[in-house]
Amino acid sequence: MKAIFLSLIAVLLTACATPDFNYTPQTTQVSEPPLDSINTAYVGDVLLRQGIYAEHDAIYVSSKIDVPYYDILPGYYLKRGEDKKTETYLPSGGDDSGDVVNSFFGGKWQAVIVYKNSNKICIIDTASALTCVNSGAFERRKKPILSADSFQQTLIYNGTVGNKINIGYREFSNSLARPAFNNNVEYDLSESKTIGYKGASIEIIEANNQYIKYKVIRNFNNAQL
Repeated sequence: MKAIFLSLIAVLLTACATPDFNYTPQTTQVSEPPLDSINTAYVGDVLLRQGIYAEHDAIYVSSKIDVPYYDILPGYYLKRGEDKKTETYLPSGGDDSGDVVNSFFGGKWQAVIVYKNSNKICIIDTASALTCVNSGAFERRKKPILSADSFQQTLIYNGTVGNKINIGYREFSNSLARPAFNNNVEYDLSESKTIGYKGASIEIIEANNQYIKYKVIRNFNNAQL
């Protein structure tokens, strides 16, 4: 009886559709933290970050969504396309990515479909069958993604040795580290409380082998972007 009941639900909630793949994310420049802000970072944390990102429309699923024959798992799903009524999403593929799991009775899934101005979320299978539920367990967000034309610069706090602090510089291009552009630099705080690298400048307020408190004077040179 349970299988028959679920089949009836699926019939009521299923329609035919096709996913859309016509979305292009916007490119945006990110520079953080803000200038003149006072911040605290721990060993291994990023002190400064600047780069070009693709700011992707996404949905974030906060808890598992049960769709007949499928489970939409928590995490991010990136937008891939849209039409007048719906938007197409796929798992982001990162550490915080969601995923779709189908039951024994579910067909092979193609994409996640969300209706605009609605909390209706669906799974579309390879036969173009659309199975939907209403759920409040997801929200629309913007997610920065390193893409083919991305470029990122960071300064990383590596701790202290006596009165010296160690700062790591890293460059990433297309989400991959560029070994020739990675470097670790020591600064003697007895000489100056202001340190700089590749145009970036920060004032050290307090530093030890656990954390650093600092003020952002200038981020990396804009010419690097």
